[in-house]
Amino acid sequence: MDNITLALATDDGEHFINRHFGDADMYKIYEISPDKAELVSKIDNTVDEEDVHADPEKAKGIAILLKEEGVKVVASNIFGPNIKRIKKKFVCIVLDDNTLEEGLQKIQNNFDEIIAEWKKGQDREYLVYKND
Repeated sequence: MDNITLALATDDGEHFINRHFGDADMYKIYEISPDKAELVSKIDNTVDEEDVHADPEKAKGIAILLKEEGVKVVASNIFGPNIKRIKKKFVCIVLDDNTLEEGLQKIQNNFDEIIAEWKKGQDREYLVYKND
C-alpha cells in the first residue's frame, strides 16, 4: 500500500479532542503516506448520542460513517470501550499529541507498522504512540 485513509477526531479542526473518539464533533479525513498527508474532507459526526455507555449501535454508526469515506485508520487521544468493536474494522491509534499536525507526523513516521497492523484483519490490535 502506498497510502491509506485516516480519520482524526476533533472539534475545532486543529486539536485532538479530550473525549472518546466517537464523541468528536467532526472528523478530518486525510490520505497519508510516509512523506505526504493530504486533507481529503471534513465530515460532521452525525451519529446519535448513545443511550447507554459503550452502546454498540453508536460504534456501528461511526463505523458506517467512516467506511463511506474509505477510512482504514482512526486516531485520537482517547477511545472508550467501543474500541474493541471498531478495531475489527479500523486500525485504532492512541496518541498523546495535542495538535492534529503533530499526530499526523507521528502516524507518517510509523506508516509501515500501521500497514502491517491493517493487514492482520479482524485480529488487529490498537497502536499507542506516546511522546518520550
